[in-house]
Amino acid sequence: MQEDRRFVRPRKQLVETLRKKGIEDERVLMAIGKIPRHKLIDTALHTKAYNDTALPIGMGQTISQPFTVAAQTELLNIEKGEKILEIGTGSGYQCMVLCELGADVYSVERHKELYHRAKEALHELGYRAMLKVGDGTLGWSTYAPYDGIVVTAGAPVVPDDLVQQLAIGGRLVIPVGDDTKQMMLRITRVSENEYEREELADFKFVPLIGEKGWGGS
Repeated sequence: MQEDRRFVRPRKQLVETLRKKGIEDERVLMAIGKIPRHKLIDTALHTKAYNDTALPIGMGQTISQPFTVAAQTELLNIEKGEKILEIGTGSGYQCMVLCELGADVYSVERHKELYHRAKEALHELGYRAMLKVGDGTLGWSTYAPYDGIVVTAGAPVVPDDLVQQLAIGGRLVIPVGDDTKQMMLRITRVSENEYEREELADFKFVPLIGEKGWGGS
């Protein structure tokens, strides 16, 4: 696909911004540097495409701030070929980063319109992932267990279904808190019934809606 030269420098500058903010995994930075984020948002927002900020994508949802995407991906510590479940496909941006790292990606989106848009964008840009419309708080048990699960919306609690769908050694990265801010958690399944929980930095996400999340339609 022909590269749009207008966005080359802004994308490089975004990578440098993320590096200065503390993202250390060069694989993650390289992935962010390759993905044409401008193609996932309205053309009216193209001048802001490579700012380190969340942007609206409709349905009351946003394309996540690049730092947040990079930070969550770094916490997953993905190895090529690992099976990763994403909760909240949204624009497809996080999904593309996971694909760039060589993960086998499964992604659940509750909004049918966003699902169709993300599926089209992924196809157009040459990324392969399994997508479905559904309640992300219930995970996707058909393909469990997963080496990693990343939740791209703020949850009131950690959904049991997601924890149960982790493989031994699997990591769940999820923001948990109220509607003003959330604490990023990393939960590692150490054994069949043993989990390690780490509390990391505060973030601000859109709410995770579903049976095991915030109520809503």
